[in-house]
Amino acid sequence: MKVGLEVHQQLSTGKLFCACPSEFSEVVTHSFSRRLRASGGENRAVDAAAALQAERGLLYSYESTPCDCLVEMDEEPPHPLNASALDTALQLALLLGARPVDEVEVMRKIVVDGSNTSGFQRTALIATNGHLEVGGRRHAIDTICLEEDAARKIADSKEGVTYRLDRLGIPLIEIATGPDISDGREAREVAEEIGALLRATGRVRRGIGTIREDLNVSIEGGRRIEIKGVQELRKIQEYADREVGRQLTLLSVRDQLQARGATPPSGTVHDVTPLLTEVASGPLAGARRKGRVVLAISLPGFADLLRSAGDSEERLGRELADQARSAGLGGLLHSDELPGHGLSSDDVTRVREALTLEEKDAFVLVVDPSRDRAEAALRRIATRAVAALEGIPGETRDPLPDGRTRYSRPLPGRDRMYPETDVPPIPITAERLALLRARLPERPAAQRDRLVAEYQLPAEIARQLVASGEAEWLEELVHRGRAPGIVARVLTQDLPAATPEGATDSGATLTVDRLDELLGAAESGRFSKEGIPAVLAAWLAGAPTLDVAVERAGLTGPKVDDLDAIADRIVRANAPMVRERGDAAFSPLMGDVMREVRGRRDGKDIADAVRRSIARLRAETNG
Repeated sequence: MKVGLEVHQQLSTGKLFCACPSEFSEVVTHSFSRRLRASGGENRAVDAAAALQAERGLLYSYESTPCDCLVEMDEEPPHPLNASALDTALQLALLLGARPVDEVEVMRKIVVDGSNTSGFQRTALIATNGHLEVGGRRHAIDTICLEEDAARKIADSKEGVTYRLDRLGIPLIEIATGPDISDGREAREVAEEIGALLRATGRVRRGIGTIREDLNVSIEGGRRIEIKGVQELRKIQEYADREVGRQLTLLSVRDQLQARGATPPSGTVHDVTPLLTEVASGPLAGARRKGRVVLAISLPGFADLLRSAGDSEERLGRELADQARSAGLGGLLHSDELPGHGLSSDDVTRVREALTLEEKDAFVLVVDPSRDRAEAALRRIATRAVAALEGIPGETRDPLPDGRTRYSRPLPGRDRMYPETDVPPIPITAERLALLRARLPERPAAQRDRLVAEYQLPAEIARQLVASGEAEWLEELVHRGRAPGIVARVLTQDLPAATPEGATDSGATLTVDRLDELLGAAESGRFSKEGIPAVLAAWLAGAPTLDVAVERAGLTGPKVDDLDAIADRIVRANAPMVRERGDAAFSPLMGDVMREVRGRRDGKDIADAVRRSIARLRAETNG
């Protein structure tokens, strides 16, 4: 197994080729539409991925916002490249021991999926030949690039896609490793270290979607697969490991096809609509009456190889269905899952006879109102079936929430690149590099060691703080007089637990000043340390002030001064349980007292009071 990473991090420096901010907006000022086509690159050849996307003929709609301008609309030439973004990329190159280029040349990368209004993405090589030490191993950093992010997808359909232009043009640093990562766990660790280095620059955007990883995975006998746009660091290992399982399944199918002497499908399309007029349910029900066409192709020698093998979730049938979806269809039916989906055994027999199939042969059905679209889907399916005889085609795949991936497009190549004529070359001088080298931030490894030494934190807590970019918050709060241990617990445990599911950035709501205010309130006795998570949750859920957050957390009751009196009252009310269960009565009584105090006293104080009350009651009983 070999894995390589491409890490893309948004910068907060303002957009790359204009003065617009690196922010999102929900305010739409106007909209427009365009169609895009593929064109030749520097060598006049058309990139395969671009050609396939252009073949769909989609209409692209764009929503403009206050966070974009005529540059993003492709109605004005790009402005000079953002100097702060370039300095950040150069600074990262120096941290990674890479060699900066002598002159930055901006290139155009053809992209016709609608995510760029111009039909291309601007990108520039910044440095090469770096390295990164992780877990005692040295990993190659092949390239560091600076490029503009794509527009934000809002909606899509069979006819077109709607994008918002606020994200278009936000600077991205792209770091590409060598293919020297050996497994999914190591890929996650390398990505985490790169992320920590990026955050050390102090110029990156935060939150879900601001950093994305592309995984390139291959195994012996397979091909390079690019899993594009992984947004959750913790899932990198799962995507990489499941891709290995997918490739092993497809290699097994290849071996069985070759052993059978299976032949490439001809791709001849058969109209079987008249044969299936009696289908009463399922995706083919009433196809002719609804003006839809049902088409089929044969797959000689593929019988029983389209379904899942054993307990695997991977199967060749799913690979073929992805091709149908990429052509704009909802999916397909194949003979290994029939009879079923509304088709009887008689329906299946009629189709097999019409296609003159033998027992070892399989077939695929598609249905769509457009004959042209259905035929285009079957052509893609036939091409993918031919590739199955050879093994695994190289391709780009999209990550799915369950850890699997889905076909997106062929792997792009160098044919999509050509020079950007509207941005002049930028010399990288020795003086500029010297100034940046003098201002390099602390490296993550050194920062972790220092946090452990200065604040007596466990190594794992220090690692979490550096990886999340919150080490600076800890140091600022400690500088303001807060206890390191409590601050570390709040940042690594309470804050993640309190962040609403799906929230993009807790930092957008919570600041160092707000955390300082919250910790001060807890230290003054307004509520206990145990009440901090509830107050955090209320704050992150939209409470405008600490007072409102405390109220919503249910911690506005009177201050608990006489804890022993409360504990005595509850313990004595449960005296029979104390006499019967002895020390085992502590846990339920502790829970009763904590529910009444509701986070207004620390857990240790409550536990001590309950134990004292139990001891007094038992002493009285024994006396």
